[in-house]
Amino acid sequence: MEGFKTVQDAINSIPSNNNRWTKIHLQSGTYVEQVTIPHDKPCIFLEGEGRKSTIITYNDHSQTDKSATFSSYPPNVIGKGITFQVISRLIALYRAGVVPALAARVYGDKSAFYDCGFVGVQDTLWDAAGRHYFSNCYVEGAVDFIFGRGQSFYEVHVLHSCTCTLHFCLTFHELIASHGRENANDPSGFVFSGGRVEDGAPGVHTLLGRAYRKYSRVIFQSTYLSAAIDPRGWDAWHYAGQEQNFVYVEADCRGPGADKSKRVPWEKNLDPRDPSLLRQFSKEVFVDQDGWIANQPTS
Repeated sequence: MEGFKTVQDAINSIPSNNNRWTKIHLQSGTYVEQVTIPHDKPCIFLEGEGRKSTIITYNDHSQTDKSATFSSYPPNVIGKGITFQVISRLIALYRAGVVPALAARVYGDKSAFYDCGFVGVQDTLWDAAGRHYFSNCYVEGAVDFIFGRGQSFYEVHVLHSCTCTLHFCLTFHELIASHGRENANDPSGFVFSGGRVEDGAPGVHTLLGRAYRKYSRVIFQSTYLSAAIDPRGWDAWHYAGQEQNFVYVEADCRGPGADKSKRVPWEKNLDPRDPSLLRQFSKEVFVDQDGWIANQPTS
């Protein structure tokens, strides 16, 4: 990022309506700033030197639609080797029951993140809209820490439920995914393939998801589920009585939290003898129908 004082300065230097891939390389270090890729600047490749050494962090907690450390609006955006996080002071405040904040929000279609981290507490990652691919990413939070209406595939990931105050967790439990699918024809959904859900605070159970809208859709397949998983698995939230509309699936999961004997009765069960049922939630069919992932640069 030679010649620029901030990440935002580098993004601002790219011409509007850019149609050629432009890489911005971030050296190791912590960048304390709020970063936005605007609607008119697609084809940006934001590359760090590893999620443990290249960090973008900020301290805004004004409101959900303004507080994100990183916001990306256009199609064709790549993030690689970067952690986007809420500044550590805010995480401490939130765990004391004071403030929420977002690490990132992603709107643009055909957005991909490789080896990235997203660290916050409530609403860590606003997976807002469009087709998204997350590969080998780490996401940390406590409540709805992945939420939105994205059509997204999370492959080889780690989902970590962080510690929060006891009174807060007892009220809301910890929740991984809140998906906002609006109707039965809406193609969106969150698919988690492989990876693992790690333990959070001792004695606190983590729900796999809850209904952010009345046709919410979340699938976990071949995922390791730790003992932290709440035996119920899922929550209808404001849509109790409409559970028949949800598509909540666990397929071929393992680990102490994968026992489904006490799950809510409206969780969907796919017939493992019919692979075509699960294929609809494969990367190729669910988000990569036109092969856009392979057509994007990776280095």
